[in-house]
Amino acid sequence: MNLRHRLDNLPVGQKLFAALLVLLVTILVVANLTFISAAYWITQESMAPQALQTIGRLANNPALAARAGDSGEQAEQLLNALESYSPLHAAAVYGSDGRQLAQLQRDEPLALPHRFRNIDAWRLREFRSTQVITLPRPGSPPAHLLLVASSELPSAFYTGTLTASLAILVLGCLLWLVVARQIKRLITRPINQLEELSRQVTREESYALRAQRGNDDEIGSLADAFNTMLSRIEAREQQLKRARDEFQSAFDQAQGLAEETRHTNRKLELEVQVRGKIEKKLTGFQNYLNSIIDSMPSALIALDEQLYVTQWNQAATALSGTPLSEALNQPIFLAFEPLKPFLPQLKDSVEHHRVAEVERVTWSHGDSPRHYALTFYPLTGGGGRGVVIRIDDITQRLSLEEMMVQSEKMLSVGGLAAGMAHEINNPLGAILHNVQNLRRRLSADLPRNQETAQALAVDLAAVDRYLHERQVPHLLDGIQQAGTRAAKIVTHMLSFSRLSNRQLVPCDLPALIDQAVDIAGNDFDLSVGFDFKGQAILREFDPALGPVPVIANELEQVLLNLLKNAAQSIHQRPQPSEPGRIAIRTRMSPPWAEIQVEDNGMGMSDNVRKRIFEPFFTTKDIGQGTGLGLSVSYFIITNNHKGQMEVQSSLGHGTCFTLRLPLTPTASPSPAMEP
Repeated sequence: MNLRHRLDNLPVGQKLFAALLVLLVTILVVANLTFISAAYWITQESMAPQALQTIGRLANNPALAARAGDSGEQAEQLLNALESYSPLHAAAVYGSDGRQLAQLQRDEPLALPHRFRNIDAWRLREFRSTQVITLPRPGSPPAHLLLVASSELPSAFYTGTLTASLAILVLGCLLWLVVARQIKRLITRPINQLEELSRQVTREESYALRAQRGNDDEIGSLADAFNTMLSRIEAREQQLKRARDEFQSAFDQAQGLAEETRHTNRKLELEVQVRGKIEKKLTGFQNYLNSIIDSMPSALIALDEQLYVTQWNQAATALSGTPLSEALNQPIFLAFEPLKPFLPQLKDSVEHHRVAEVERVTWSHGDSPRHYALTFYPLTGGGGRGVVIRIDDITQRLSLEEMMVQSEKMLSVGGLAAGMAHEINNPLGAILHNVQNLRRRLSADLPRNQETAQALAVDLAAVDRYLHERQVPHLLDGIQQAGTRAAKIVTHMLSFSRLSNRQLVPCDLPALIDQAVDIAGNDFDLSVGFDFKGQAILREFDPALGPVPVIANELEQVLLNLLKNAAQSIHQRPQPSEPGRIAIRTRMSPPWAEIQVEDNGMGMSDNVRKRIFEPFFTTKDIGQGTGLGLSVSYFIITNNHKGQMEVQSSLGHGTCFTLRLPLTPTASPSPAMEP
């Protein structure tokens, strides 16, 4: 057993005595060492230099000093005069040439330097008090005397130091005895008494004993705590006795109930088996319900009263990107951040048990925006308060609604065109017929005109010159062009009021597109106003796409309208950063054949894009367009070909029209009667 282990196992009183003794010895040792060191330093710093100064004054005798540097004998005489002085340990005389003439040694010999010039280096190696005295010599260089002081202390110093140390030790021991006695009275004895009492309680098993409190210190508090513990143990002992008696009576009753318990256990086993089957069915039913919820196309999210997620189906995971494990027991604004603006509606639905609906919200899903409808259903019944969120993707429904609205607009225009056809065609026919008659009546080549002019003595050549001078033929040309244009508008309007009776014929789309591009390049309006030939035409045709059943001339008309609009959009760019480009693509996307016409023009705003297929809606200047080109094209694709026509455009980023034509011909209704 090592010393530390023995110290750890000592009684508390002995530990205190040992600690006090170690502290006292440490103080005595440190005090004595400090006293001796201080006395030695004071002696070395004050006594030795003072003694050297005294010897120096003695050596500075003119009679001896003047002759000491002459020879070794004179130097010996000077050193003999200093030999009786006790603080001197060694001395040496150096002549005028710096050589040592004589030296004096006491006790332990010192290796004094033989040359005066080596004294400084010697001083650095010897830690002693030294002094160099110059001995003047008239008419010659001076001699020098080296004095080395003794480092020995007088015996009185040691005697005094030892006496003081013994006195301090005796006083320390007396103080230790006094303190140890008080520690034993105040600490060790009460602890021993308390230990003896605890042994007595353990030996006699009598919890009625009590310890004397003594002083108002920690030991007194420990005695009070010990007495309190004895009181509680005594009370517990009495309780145990009463409990033992009660247990005996209860044991007797338990034996009577044991048989009844056995019968009850048999019943419980049967109930547990039934409950296990019920839980198994409930688990299967829960999984079945979860499968139903996960199979629904709508995103379903159930929240508790604090708007924390309790249910989360797969559609919600696909929409939010948050898996079920991360969404459960999370606030809804963390699990699905886009729902954060709707927290007031959710709280209102929970508090007032009202169904709330948000008809349309737009969230970005990937690279394209998607539209959703939100419905908040409050939870009712015994399952607690909460709310269920249903999120439906209505993007396709809105697209279909827009197409239906567009179709209804086309039907309305068709009915309007049918009613206006006769009213406009009759006066147009009269105007064009009368313009033709005017040209015939003013012509100098007709015999009837010549006969009438001769009968009235009118010079037809002069009349012809007058008419040309007044630009009457030019005015007639304008009337005829305006009438022809009006007749063309009426023809377009009439196409809305009747079903096409033309037959769909398989056609090679690349050849038809090339023909439409050639016609657009030779068109007068395009070549003059929009420089169609200056645009880059990119053709991207799908080789897997075969002949498609279409009405060739009508589809060609649609392509011409799209090419003309693309050239105009490119021409209207304010500061083009790249050359004009029109891309024409074909692609097979069963059950459709797709045609795309894309340009890098100025594009359209959202308001213009929504109205682009409306009849008579145009963004061109007055007199530059009728507003029927795209509406007629839409009617040709959707009605005559049973296809689809869409547009994608944003202002400053170009436009892309997509035509979808059925790969197989569809049954068309019988032709309607023309008005």
